[in-house]
Amino acid sequence: MSIRITFHGAAQMVTGSKHLLEVNGRRVLLDCGMFQGEGRESDAKNRHFGFDPRSIDAVILSHAHIDHSGSLPRLVKEGFKGPIWATPATRDLCAIMLEDSARIQESDHEHELRHAREGARVPDPLYTVADVGPMMDRVRTIPYGTGQEVVPGVRFMFTDAGHILGSAAVNLTVSDGEHEKRILFSGDVGRYVDRLLPEPAEVPQADIIITESTYGDRDHPEPGEAEPELLRQVLHTCVEKKGKLIIPAFSIGRTQEVLYVLNKLSNEGKLPRIPVFVDSPLAVDATRVSRVHSDLFSPEVREELHRDPDLFSFPGVEFVQNVERSKQLNDRQQPCIIISASGMMEAGRVRHHLLHSLGNARNTVLAVGFCAPGTLGDDILSGREVVHIFGEPVRVKAEVARMGFYSAHADRRELMRFLEGQDPASVERVFLVHGTPRSMEGLRALLMERGFAHVEMPERGSGCDL
Repeated sequence: MSIRITFHGAAQMVTGSKHLLEVNGRRVLLDCGMFQGEGRESDAKNRHFGFDPRSIDAVILSHAHIDHSGSLPRLVKEGFKGPIWATPATRDLCAIMLEDSARIQESDHEHELRHAREGARVPDPLYTVADVGPMMDRVRTIPYGTGQEVVPGVRFMFTDAGHILGSAAVNLTVSDGEHEKRILFSGDVGRYVDRLLPEPAEVPQADIIITESTYGDRDHPEPGEAEPELLRQVLHTCVEKKGKLIIPAFSIGRTQEVLYVLNKLSNEGKLPRIPVFVDSPLAVDATRVSRVHSDLFSPEVREELHRDPDLFSFPGVEFVQNVERSKQLNDRQQPCIIISASGMMEAGRVRHHLLHSLGNARNTVLAVGFCAPGTLGDDILSGREVVHIFGEPVRVKAEVARMGFYSAHADRRELMRFLEGQDPASVERVFLVHGTPRSMEGLRALLMERGFAHVEMPERGSGCDL
């Protein structure tokens, strides 16, 4: 039996998840994500897969985040003809996320054309809105816990990863009738805390493990501090300083988590009557999808729905769709909370809010998730006095704060808990992906301490026989 794995993305970095599994001449791609946060370098990487899309037989998608799904329309555009396997919620989220990604690319392309020097070549978008429909036609859905043959000799089953709505760990079994190999691809592992989604489900024993390592070298703050800390930030900025609280948040997962906590504070009478603007059309659509798939919430949250049928809305919330209304928020001087994408502050409407708000000490920028190295979010969080937005230098006078409670990624302890059901003696190799070298080294040391003998940190483009 011939099995080979090649790492084409998220190798010693946290974006571009893309791992090619070759079994007896058939090729299965695990995720097909975009590289993000490196400017033109990311764009160059996103234009070259490292393999011929026409040679891929099938794709298995762990979840809808752009760094895992964002290159799928281009894959189909360049000749991929096979099925894309996903959970039903992942399909619904991809439909809105990838169209949003395409619109952003088209808009950025038009902006570059207008401002390009005469005769300068402006690269086309990676894909357009017109490319998303043909890609969605290739999506096939399967629920958690159901076995499915993806190509002859390769079966897989999704288990709930607890990361975002519909996210899954991919459990593969490769067999030639005589020999069998079990491969676990973690996707992104969620949290073991009391929140919207249930804890990650237990995964079967594996021989080969490919696992994320985003927070492999550190632990998150205790989740019990989340509500009082968010309330403290609201009171400090909006009541005491009479400023704006800007919360850059991923449209899927993080925005709903923040709204859920604000809704709870409102129901308890603790939240001041301060306007809350959710300024992201994608977040509005994602919240709608979340309501449709409320059966995926944790049992405790599903019970709450009997008392409060809408966990994401409360007096004072406005879901902003119109561009003109979004622009009005930039001129607003009164205290308010603005939740806007993207979480890494790299794209979307949040950049406009930061452009108009960073220079005012009354305001606060509250990061509630991971910001990859090289992103605007990372620049702001690292304490730079001046950052660049739309090519303009912007002095950072606003307060900058970070809350790790809302991270959708497992921390070091939780990654080990996710793998605690594995017998280290039965695991032949562990590959660490989706992390920085520092976070990978931290997790590698801990895994080896627990008895996993062969823990590797593959580089992009590297491969090996299994």
